Amino acid sequence: MADIRFAVEREKKEIKITPEILKELQAIQLEILIEFDRICNENHIDYSLDGGTLLGAVRHKGFIPWDDDIDIIMLRRDYEKFFKLYTSGLINEKFFLQEHRTDKFYMVGYPRIQRNNTIYRRAGHEHMKYHQGVFIDLFVLDNVPDSKFFRSLHRLLCFCCRKILWSKSGKKLAKNIVLRMWWTIVALIPAKFAFGLNNTLAHLANRRETVLVRHNTHPYPNPKVCGYGIPRVLLDSFTTLEFEGIKFKAVTEYDKYLTMLYGDYMKLPSRDKQVPHIHLSAFEGVKK
Repeated sequence: MADIRFAVEREKKEIKITPEILKELQAIQLEILIEFDRICNENHIDYSLDGGTLLGAVRHKGFIPWDDDIDIIMLRRDYEKFFKLYTSGLINEKFFLQEHRTDKFYMVGYPRIQRNNTIYRRAGHEHMKYHQGVFIDLFVLDNVPDSKFFRSLHRLLCFCCRKILWSKSGKKLAKNIVLRMWWTIVALIPAKFAFGLNNTLAHLANRRETVLVRHNTHPYPNPKVCGYGIPRVLLDSFTTLEFEGIKFKAVTEYDKYLTMLYGDYMKLPSRDKQVPHIHLSAFEGVKK
């Protein structure tokens, strides 16, 4: 009965992502991506379109028609260059680089670039204090130890970081009362601890190049598909691909990468899966 009430309450808070909302959302995300690309090109910073965004560029030359986000990957060294540019005030004030160093309430393990003066609130995240506007995701890649033992230990510690950061959402979004109680307990661990542990893992692993790299605090790429990480050599060479009529950077071996992630990536999913995957409780485009 408690699970049913929880599902009903969540459904009440959700808004339907209509084609009009999706179009406006994608337009704002593209605006953010264009500014990000400009800064990177002017300052010799490498990055690549990632995930569904990379797939969209290859298969659709733009957004997957039902996709509701933009994903970017970049190595830690390139992200830190970008971060310094942001903190130096060299990025348009319309945009906000959101991570734990710029937003003390932020509880997500990877940075985002938000468009100021927008609202994009996920259902079940209304209680979170960090600003929730339209954004693109920046997945920062850190090295994975080459040793089999330390790879396993590294993955375990990354898992712990991720769960601590998710806990404040999990205590509201978990599907049953037992799990919500569990996440309530985990949420007592300060986010500062998780970010500190992740920074230590990144520092130790990044002292020298390794065979694999990964996003430490996000289960992507799926470990069931990519094991402990993705080959670092994928990030050694870049090309450009068309996305919504504009050229953006992508790993040169995008076919190998997309096959690794999705298998036969040119095949469309079934009709019932061709829908936005984010549940929203509030959305507002750029305020005039």
